Amino acid sequence: MKRRRSAEELELSAAAAVLPQQPPALDFAGEAMAMLVRRGLRPERTKQDLPFPPELDDRTADSISKWLAHYAFRLFLRGAIRKADAFRPADTTRYLTKAQSLNYTEVLISLGLAERVSRSRFRLKWQARSFGGTLEWYVGRELKQRLGFDVATGVQLHVRGGGGDLDVVAAAEGKLVYLELKSSPPKNLSIAETAAFCDRLTLLRPDISLFVVDTALRLTDKVLPMLVDEFRRRRLSELGPKRIASQIWAVTPHVYAVNGSRDLMANVGKAIAAGLFALSCNLK
Repeated sequence: MKRRRSAEELELSAAAAVLPQQPPALDFAGEAMAMLVRRGLRPERTKQDLPFPPELDDRTADSISKWLAHYAFRLFLRGAIRKADAFRPADTTRYLTKAQSLNYTEVLISLGLAERVSRSRFRLKWQARSFGGTLEWYVGRELKQRLGFDVATGVQLHVRGGGGDLDVVAAAEGKLVYLELKSSPPKNLSIAETAAFCDRLTLLRPDISLFVVDTALRLTDKVLPMLVDEFRRRRLSELGPKRIASQIWAVTPHVYAVNGSRDLMANVGKAIAAGLFALSCNLK
């Protein structure tokens, strides 16, 4: 039988041990990032993927946010981003009239974000890979401006099985809110994406979570069933979804599915409010 070391031997061994090399201190700011660090994670902000400079004066940022509040403008800008070389206004999306597309093109030019390259073609001055980064920027900025959250967007965790980057994390009232944003139509949503969302919930354990699809289409046709099936498969919830408002559903009392019908940020705000009420004590 192997002899157990004495208390003195254990103390001597511990005192002689060399301290493992410590990882460098994290360069983070804000409560949202700090809450991730306290969960044993090492968050890092990624470079923003935007069709405009990341550093904007307040007036320009306010103007861009004002236009992004319009679903039609988001559809238009999404299409313009896809046309990396140059775009014709009418070719950006089939959901707008020619007059709307021309008007939004003039808006981009007035904001300094686009320029004319020929009589009928225009080009964004700053290229973005997709609309996703712009949606993160808009939602994050509005959460800060409207609701007073501390916000971080495009956060990378470098964790195996973490399901990729975090789109938006926000902190207020000692609560961590995580938002997964989808800028493409629900028909492009895959089971792998809802599974990755659940992976992030397991990793983060946020107080409130939102799965936000920037579309005017009904969530009940595809998005909600996929989320409910994934939650039941993982035994995260046996409850059925509960409707909070038009196109706002509680998958659980703390996880919500939201779309962009009428007013995206109003819908996000309603879901967060429902989550905060669900976390509070019951009043009799």
